[in-house]
Amino acid sequence: MATKDPTAVERANLLNMAKLSIKGLIESALSFGRTLDSDYPPLQQFFVVMEHCLKHGLKVRKSFLSYNKTIWGPLELVEKLYPEAEEIGASVRDLPGLKTPLGRARAWLRLALMQKKMADYLRCLIIQRDLLSEFYEYHALMMEEEGAVIVGLLVGLNVIDANLCVKGEDLDSQVGVIDFSMYLKNEEDIGNKERNVQIAAILDQKNYVEELNRQLNSTVSSLHSRVDSLEKSNTKLIEELAIAKNNIIKLQEENHQLRSENKLILMKTQQHLEVTKVDVETELQTYKHSRQGLDEMYNEARRQLRDESQLRQDVENELAVQVSMKHEIELAMKLLEKDIHEKQDTLIGLRQQLEEVKAINIEMYQKLQGSEADLKEKNEITARLEEKTNKITAAMRQLEQRLQQAEKAQMDTEDEDKKYLQECQSKFDGLQKQISQKEKQLVQLETDLKIEKEWRQTLQEDLQKEKDTLSHLRNETQQIISLKKEFLHLQDENHQLKKIYHEQEQALQELGNKLSESKLKIEDIKEANKALQGLVWLKDKEATHCKLCEKEFSLSKRKHHCRNCGEIFCNACSDNELPLPSSPKPVRVCDSCHALLIQRCSSNLP
Repeated sequence: MATKDPTAVERANLLNMAKLSIKGLIESALSFGRTLDSDYPPLQQFFVVMEHCLKHGLKVRKSFLSYNKTIWGPLELVEKLYPEAEEIGASVRDLPGLKTPLGRARAWLRLALMQKKMADYLRCLIIQRDLLSEFYEYHALMMEEEGAVIVGLLVGLNVIDANLCVKGEDLDSQVGVIDFSMYLKNEEDIGNKERNVQIAAILDQKNYVEELNRQLNSTVSSLHSRVDSLEKSNTKLIEELAIAKNNIIKLQEENHQLRSENKLILMKTQQHLEVTKVDVETELQTYKHSRQGLDEMYNEARRQLRDESQLRQDVENELAVQVSMKHEIELAMKLLEKDIHEKQDTLIGLRQQLEEVKAINIEMYQKLQGSEADLKEKNEITARLEEKTNKITAAMRQLEQRLQQAEKAQMDTEDEDKKYLQECQSKFDGLQKQISQKEKQLVQLETDLKIEKEWRQTLQEDLQKEKDTLSHLRNETQQIISLKKEFLHLQDENHQLKKIYHEQEQALQELGNKLSESKLKIEDIKEANKALQGLVWLKDKEATHCKLCEKEFSLSKRKHHCRNCGEIFCNACSDNELPLPSSPKPVRVCDSCHALLIQRCSSNLP
């Protein structure tokens, strides 16, 4: 016979004790149905077993006064590995009544159980075996697989709600002894436990039905509140839709007004443009007529110049005849020289005036370069005037040359020359008058040009104003288009809200139907519970075979309770429904109860 390792036997015993304590604690806590206190015996035994498990295989640390062997060292290490455990460590250190490390470890276990994180904290320790080797031997329970199994079992303790008072307890001087009598079962204890279990099952069913009723009432109240909120939101949406419709109607009216104003403005601008076109055409016609008058004047001046040239030719012929009278004309020539000097001065003045006219024409030409196509004709007219003035100057030069020749030739006839001079003076006065008239005409033309420029500027300003009004109207039309888009968007949102409202109404109707069905089911359950108050309701876990056909239950062959006897049957053996005295509605009954009830009914009949 091979001897077993004593440390392995110790680990197995501790593992089995941990399984029993955890299982008993969970079952008793669920049957108890309330939060656990520190005086609850299974909970005290659980802490004792956990203390033994954590102490197994601890290394002994020597100090100056005594040997130190506590579990507070590895538990204190959890704070470094799991940051959420810092609160437990700090609260344990702050407790005033704890003086020993063992008392701190016991307080730490109780706080971890209340937090429902004992399994998480110990899992962090088991993973870090290098750090645990400082506190435990290699054969310790926390260093082997049994420790991982215990940590896995501790996850089931998250179901338990515990409220433990750590401050008032004396955790330093407690003696941890395992009470095995709690885990040894007698027949009487088993019977009492079965009765307690049945009573607990009935109480659980009752509590479950009450909780269902409360939940349904809460759901009904929440649905009513939702319906009220939806009605309020619906009324608000209807009001908002009415406001939006009124705004849309106002915007449409403003749009019609703006369109009518735009049409009126366009009509006015078109009329104004037509009037301006008519005025421009009339001015062009007047300008053409004035141009024709000027052409006629220039033609008359040309004719006069031709007549004068012919007269000069006649005079020259007469002077050729009167060459013989040179001696008599010498005195007259002296006088004529004086007159000629005066005439030369006048000619110089005329030349200066002509140069000034040229300068004015040049300035007018420079000013008229920036005008439009209609002013080009005026520029051509000024060019023609300049050409005519040049011709006049050339003619005057020719006259001067001829006068110089006449000065040499005219020595004979004083009287005729005087007459000729008088005629020349009269003609010269006429020419001066013509020049003054032409200057007046040029001034009138300048004023006409200025008026035309001013008129064009006013037209340009009017056009700019009309462009500004058109741009403003375009902006307003764009705003109207954006408002239309917003209106369409609001309509889409309204349709979506209506759809949501109808869907919610349908959902509320469905919920109302479900609630009515659930209320009927609750009434059925209540009636069934009333019927079952005097019966023993067999637990599902205890039944593995059908009582009549003795076939084993499975996924296809499910369990069903008989509402008369409380036993569990399969579907084939309990597919009957009869009204019982406790419940007027038909309820599921097994075949044997069905036959008995039918016999009773037939015997009661006369």
